[in-house]
Amino acid sequence: MDDVNPVWLKTPAAPIVGSLMENVPVDVEKILAAFQTLQCRVEHVIVEGTGGWLVQIRPGYFVSDLAVAMKLPVLVVAQSRLGCLNHAALTVRSVAAYQLRCVGLVLNSTEITSDVAALTNADILKRILNVPLLAGLGENLTELPVDWRLMLDSTREH
Repeated sequence: MDDVNPVWLKTPAAPIVGSLMENVPVDVEKILAAFQTLQCRVEHVIVEGTGGWLVQIRPGYFVSDLAVAMKLPVLVVAQSRLGCLNHAALTVRSVAAYQLRCVGLVLNSTEITSDVAALTNADILKRILNVPLLAGLGENLTELPVDWRLMLDSTREH
């Protein structure tokens, strides 16, 4: 299990917050070593971004830096609500600025709403971003079939 989750923090917050609150430094080298071990054992490794693209893992080191070190393609997940267009566009552009490939976008909606932003985000994002909308999850979004094998296979091009 240490290779799957090499750093355990109890605080349900960004890694930097948990690290500071628990007085436990985050060992990025340990994370990278565990990732390399997993890559040797399995065909695909999916790495969860622990709070978002520009969330600090430790002082001066962000999730984006970890993705670069791991040379990972990126799947962006955004909450479909007011502000989603900005959040998703900024994140996708930032991924490109780090010279990594964004393989797609997933929109989450956790509540029933008639909010016009939540109802239109998927359509607008399909128009403005050059990444596939892989799935819309939740009450107000159209469920899109996700071909995970196709997505995972497409990461090999990176």
